[in-house]
Amino acid sequence: MKPIIDAHIHLDLYSAEERSNLLQGLDKTSTEALICVSNNYESAKKICKWAKQDRRIKPGVGYHPEQELPTDTEKEALFHYIKKHHKEITTIGEVGLPYYTRKKNPEVSLNPYIELLEDFVKIAADLDKPIVLHAVYEDAPLVCDLLEKHRTQAAHFHWFKGDTKTVERMVSNGYYISITPDCLYEQEIRELVHTYPLEQMMVETDGPWPFKGPFQHQLTHPEMIHASIAEIAKLKGRDLGQVYDKLYANTVKFYRLLL
Repeated sequence: MKPIIDAHIHLDLYSAEERSNLLQGLDKTSTEALICVSNNYESAKKICKWAKQDRRIKPGVGYHPEQELPTDTEKEALFHYIKKHHKEITTIGEVGLPYYTRKKNPEVSLNPYIELLEDFVKIAADLDKPIVLHAVYEDAPLVCDLLEKHRTQAAHFHWFKGDTKTVERMVSNGYYISITPDCLYEQEIRELVHTYPLEQMMVETDGPWPFKGPFQHQLTHPEMIHASIAEIAKLKGRDLGQVYDKLYANTVKFYRLLL
């Protein structure tokens, strides 16, 4: 079994028992690292603490956009934490725009979220950190605008979904995407796998988010990535071993990992 890296997981959203079992089982599944993104300030502190205890945990510090905006106090604390601990932080994220929140409640104003995201893009640029983004469909071009404005190339659009024009723009800009286990059954994702260059691709679980198809009723685990990689190789018509190696190398390079 070749080594893998989960390029996007919410480790703090698992229960303590689930998290312990997951970490104990990583070696059996050849999982060498987890890019552990945070949802908010408290989440970030937990993940950074765990990263000191387990070198396989690579922390991301950000504020998930699918929630109410942070208070000024929380925002200030979060940015202060990033600046103080930037040497320990692997990435800025998860950050982005609230597509699904606005779908449920169209009255939610987008502008404050754009302003917050721009602050994260700026600090990622200032600290020379990669940034991991929650930006799908019509939100993705807005995020591309911000990245281009601040000349941020090390951008990772996790579980991306969007139109052909945006995909072409992202590929041209050198942005990366990551593929989840739904590539085994979601046509939209399967088409994206076929289109997007393998050279700008990673794999993730977004755990503990649950999946359907062959993963129905299973707790999301990095082990599922092996099935994703097999499917990506099939969809790309590429040698399985080469796909394993390329996705692993892409993630190490993008996140500047020392493994």
